Amino acid sequence: MTATTTAPVATTEVRTTRPPSARLRAWATRAPLLPALIFVIVVTQLPFVATLVISFFDWNSLYPDARQFTGIDNYREVLTDADLRHSVWTTVLLTVAVVLASLVLGLVLALLLDRRFKGRGVVRTLLIAPFLVVPVAAALLWKHVLYNPEYGLFNGLLHYVGGPQPDWISNTPLLAVEAALVWQWTPFMMLILLAGLQSRDHEQIEAARVDGASDWQIFRHLTLPHLRRYLELGALLGSIYIVQNFDAVFTITSGGLGTANLPYTVYQSFYQAHENGLASAAGVLVVIGSIIIATFALRVVSSLFREEVSRA
Repeated sequence: MTATTTAPVATTEVRTTRPPSARLRAWATRAPLLPALIFVIVVTQLPFVATLVISFFDWNSLYPDARQFTGIDNYREVLTDADLRHSVWTTVLLTVAVVLASLVLGLVLALLLDRRFKGRGVVRTLLIAPFLVVPVAAALLWKHVLYNPEYGLFNGLLHYVGGPQPDWISNTPLLAVEAALVWQWTPFMMLILLAGLQSRDHEQIEAARVDGASDWQIFRHLTLPHLRRYLELGALLGSIYIVQNFDAVFTITSGGLGTANLPYTVYQSFYQAHENGLASAAGVLVVIGSIIIATFALRVVSSLFREEVSRA
């Protein structure tokens, strides 16, 4: 008689690991961005919220105990006060004039630089240089080196040819500020439009030349429609920065002679009149206007990316 023994079968437990959930993967992806997000909130959003709260108060820093809640009275004063309305109109006029002039000059320079010629790299670098100058330094350059009625370059050239010796800032103050800003922002527009020119379909242009189209017809029917998005982008980005411009107005005219724009008026209300509530209300309006313009700019940028992806 033989006894048969059966050895126990060792069962191994198979462990299955669950894949991480979609929410966990999303947080793992966003975690490296949290420090930057927290920094942006602390530096930009919290001060803006504080400014928004102060804008609803009648708050003079010389009399801190007399502050009181006034609702939208500060905004009503910003929109109805004659001096503040004039500063809003000056801001609009300054922005429109500088953006349009910069776009036209930038388009002309971009068309010239799109051609091949000897020394094009050097010329391009020299044309970009004004945009790299610190805004305050650029304003001081125009005020003292070019506009000065006694030793400025403009009057020196006019004296050489026997012309008049005008005081540029006193006679044409707003035009003097606009010229300095156009000089500084034309390279920015030129770079955007030059990028647009270099993204054209050259085969289409060559086909148009073979069909007998002139340079003007090619520019009008092919180049200009292609540059429409780039012109819009340059106009919107330029408007965002020029609406907030303070350096040129403060340095060249100190806000006098009818050149005070809204950012300078905010400076006057806050640092000179000590009206914290009124200055905060004007600053909030500037931010709202900039956000509106930036929204359109982002739409234009996204449409440009979509066009480039569709071409690829």
